[in-house]
Amino acid sequence: MGVLGQIFVMAIGAIFIQNFVLARFLGLCPYLGVSKRLDSAFGMGMAVIFVMTMASAITFLIYKYLLVRFDIVYLSTLAFILTIAALVQFVEMVILKNAPALYKALGVYLPLITTNCAVLGVAILNITPLADGSSYNFLFATLNGFLSGVGFTFVMLAMAGIRERLALVDMPKSMHGFASGMILAGIMALAFYGFMGLKI
Repeated sequence: MGVLGQIFVMAIGAIFIQNFVLARFLGLCPYLGVSKRLDSAFGMGMAVIFVMTMASAITFLIYKYLLVRFDIVYLSTLAFILTIAALVQFVEMVILKNAPALYKALGVYLPLITTNCAVLGVAILNITPLADGSSYNFLFATLNGFLSGVGFTFVMLAMAGIRERLALVDMPKSMHGFASGMILAGIMALAFYGFMGLKI
């Protein structure tokens, strides 16, 4: 299989088959908290794509050329969290300066990207050996981070679109807010579960 074929397989896997939110159940806090409106979901998705991509690239280099070289791989989780925290601070400053309305809409969920287990999960998966014993190189680790962020954004936008439509529907009061979000998340997870048997 050529490089383009590998990238296609990785894209389908990261977005549909092994989606971090609906298949691995990571990153549920912003998924449920920021998916009430399409604009805030899109802004959060773009922030997560940037942080996942940059974190994948930087943590891969830190792991390969610092932690492995000096035989201190046991510090990988700590090093990855510090890297992700620095990237989130950078994103937070950029959004605050350029889009204050989006910064206010994202609220507490923007700094929570630091503790978003999906971002840490993709960084750890990039250094974990694959099923065939091989491992990602720098390019594929970065691509995996980007495509995982795209998958995260895709389900955020799908959830926000459905929730915006449901806000116009006459539902029992007990079904508003978090309850409908949990039911929708379960239905979407079941729908994405159908991709699990996909052989590519």
